Amino acid sequence: MNLISKRIRGMQDVLPNESVRWEMVERVMKEEASLYGFKYIRTPVLEQTELFERSAGESSDVVNKEMYTFTDKGGRSVTLRPEGTAGVLRAVLENGMHNDALPLKLMYVTSCYRYEKPQSGRLREFFQFGLEIFGGNSAMADAEIISVSKAIFERLGIRNISLEINAIGCPECKESYNQAVKEYFKERKDSLCSTCLERLERNPLRIFDCKNESCKALHKDAPVTLQYLCKDCAEHLEKLKYYLDAAEIDYIINPRIVRGLDYYTKTVFEFVTNVDGSPLTVCGGGRYDELSKQMGGPKLSAIGMGLGMERLLMVMEKQGIEFEERKPCEIYIAPMGESAKLMAIDMCRKLRSASIYCELDLVGRNIKSQMKYADKTKVKYCIVLGSQEVEDKKAKLKNMATGEEFDIELGENFLENFMKQYINIENRMNLL
Repeated sequence: MNLISKRIRGMQDVLPNESVRWEMVERVMKEEASLYGFKYIRTPVLEQTELFERSAGESSDVVNKEMYTFTDKGGRSVTLRPEGTAGVLRAVLENGMHNDALPLKLMYVTSCYRYEKPQSGRLREFFQFGLEIFGGNSAMADAEIISVSKAIFERLGIRNISLEINAIGCPECKESYNQAVKEYFKERKDSLCSTCLERLERNPLRIFDCKNESCKALHKDAPVTLQYLCKDCAEHLEKLKYYLDAAEIDYIINPRIVRGLDYYTKTVFEFVTNVDGSPLTVCGGGRYDELSKQMGGPKLSAIGMGLGMERLLMVMEKQGIEFEERKPCEIYIAPMGESAKLMAIDMCRKLRSASIYCELDLVGRNIKSQMKYADKTKVKYCIVLGSQEVEDKKAKLKNMATGEEFDIELGENFLENFMKQYINIENRMNLL
């Protein structure tokens, strides 16, 4: 085919045979989060650029290199959201939700956009499941976010996943730590790549994100955040460890976790697994108590997590985790003739009202082709309707797997009579 347009690089189509996996995972995540009191929220894909510049930090790679930013027809600078948190907090503040009873627990599944090199588990359009707690300033809120994340992984059956936590401090702690990191790398700037030399002046913590081998070699002996925590931040970390112990959640202290967005304070964490011999972060998050004020709102403590759907599904496939199969069509009605088509339409309407998945021929195939279609799509039962069946108000319900047939009535009380018969037939099949 000579198509006039093809899929843009870094974007993907989720086809029906794949979307059943997405549906299952999304349902599990939403159900599990609901048990903790999280409510669903949706925000626009397009926001004013300033929102992300303020929240992610002008020195971050997300803002500098990866955002899809353009000028709209009104001359405004707008950006496709690169992550979910900033838009959710904007919605909370703009709609006055922070004045409601706190803590406020929100969840979302949203598309995000970053212009970076496409690779396995990372695309330019990707989907993120997120949880946010607003108004929970205790380390118990941190433990709650981590607990629900772990519960989701356990329910999905994901194995060999470990929790790593760190404390990066409040703005005062971070300022001292930033200065120490800057001094450390200044003494070694001859070994830094050109990108990290720029980061050294603007935001030295971003050097820890670099994958260049010469830069990575310097990370090992660099100062760690734990050495620069104030009393309050150090106590917050100890309380978090205490609550995680109480929840029987194992963790590792990893002083190198800083996360890629500038708004994080105090707690940061990652859930890490191993894929093809390399560590892979499946989920990450942390506390961002200063972000509300940076966005023009009141002081509002907050913590959240984000989980990439594509990466999660890739891990599940690598681990051989079984996904639910899409439910097959329960009843296919194959009509022959105009009167049979009218009856088939009415029967489908009634069956669907009883939550039975049914279909009928929409193409105008002959009966042989209709039966081939029913067999190919793995229909459970088939009803053939011709002029005789319409006249007699009787038909056969055929089990497509066994070939067994059952008489059914098509009269005025069709649905009531059919449901009784169908339940008996299904029970009988299950006993065989």
